[in-house]
Amino acid sequence: MKRISLYILCTIVLLLGGCTMAPKYSRPAAPVPADWPTGEAYGKTQTATAKTVAEMKWEEFFTDAGLQKVIVTALKNNRDLRLATLNVEKARALYGVQRAELFPVVNATGAGSKGRTPADLTYTGQETTYNQYSVNLGVSAWEIDFFGRIRSLKDRALEEYLATDQARRSAQILLISTVANAYLTLAADRESIKLTTSTLDAQEHAYKLIRKRCDVGIASEIDLRRAQSQVDTARGDVARYTQLIAQDENALQLLVGSPVPPALLPPELGNLRPLRDISPGLSSEVLLNRPDILAAEHRLLAANASIGAARAALFPRISLTTTFGTASADLSGLFRDGSSTWNFAPQIIIPIFDARAWSLYDLTKVEKEIAITQYERAIQAAFRETADALAVQGTVDRQIEAQQSLVDAYAETYRLSTVRYTKGIDGYLSVLDAQRSLYGAQKGLISLRLFRLTNDVNLYKTLGGGA
Repeated sequence: MKRISLYILCTIVLLLGGCTMAPKYSRPAAPVPADWPTGEAYGKTQTATAKTVAEMKWEEFFTDAGLQKVIVTALKNNRDLRLATLNVEKARALYGVQRAELFPVVNATGAGSKGRTPADLTYTGQETTYNQYSVNLGVSAWEIDFFGRIRSLKDRALEEYLATDQARRSAQILLISTVANAYLTLAADRESIKLTTSTLDAQEHAYKLIRKRCDVGIASEIDLRRAQSQVDTARGDVARYTQLIAQDENALQLLVGSPVPPALLPPELGNLRPLRDISPGLSSEVLLNRPDILAAEHRLLAANASIGAARAALFPRISLTTTFGTASADLSGLFRDGSSTWNFAPQIIIPIFDARAWSLYDLTKVEKEIAITQYERAIQAAFRETADALAVQGTVDRQIEAQQSLVDAYAETYRLSTVRYTKGIDGYLSVLDAQRSLYGAQKGLISLRLFRLTNDVNLYKTLGGGA
């Protein structure tokens, strides 16, 4: 028993001191500029009052109370996010299975047998009946991880688990931003249908006046038909926006995972609380904290650990099987003095020729190069997405300002054209053109305001979201 205990103690010491043959990891250099792009399109990327995404929670960015409640419901009920969470649990369980390979599996067994041997097979020439009972505690085929093969496989499983967890974070950020964009789109469509409805009312009123003027011979038939065309156009737009609003609500309910109470549906776009200003920070290094990039780096680390496992497979493997217990011909004699038994059976397997092992080693090196390329590509894509969002952020306010000025100009043109037509100075065609231009400019202004808000949401997402 003392000898067995010594063997086990030595084995544990060797296990704890086992090395790993995985290459030393160094993070690849980011294949993007260290600083954000500058120029007329970008404006100031850092302001004194704006926080970076890493410094705030998502509730600080999305300040509208109704939107916050909708996002909270989506985080609880969305099936895609739930699936991502379950995948994390699965990866964690698989990591636990692989980590357990480092430790011996200890089994307790009890056995009993009874048999008869005929007389012509015994030395005495007499038939015999025998009994045997045993109780054993032992370790079966425990691989001692001298070269770190199991340890490298454990590290790979850990990195895959961490990559899956980052994928869940990425899915959560994507869900939050998608819900916000759907919410804002619904608000914009509701504002658009209000504009279209008011335009329809104005056109119907104008049509009735022109019809009266036409009845008394003041207005021409062509003016009446032109007014009718505007009424029909507005009616079609009302029907189209009614359809879009219904589809927006369906999309929002799918994202949330349950029906959204009418009280939580957004009002008009102008009635929403603005999103909080955020800054990308001073350096593009902030992108390295994005969940998708962290996931790509964990997959790179997993590929690095696979190389260590493949290298270790080229070296000898030592496994240990040992048991100790008690045995007796009588069940009552199992635990008497002198009934102890033990067995110690170490085994070493030395690979001489196995072409598969070398091919597997080459495969792991290629997989690491693939993982490096995917990691670098993820950084480049993130930099491009952020730079595009910053370009929009730096110019969209100027676009809105110009569009608002255009709306004001068309509104005044429409007013003057209506006055001149009423006084008989101009024909109705000038009123029609002015009204069309004003209506189009107003719809364009709503679209630009929505574009600014959705770009802010996109910038929040591209910078890695908040906690």
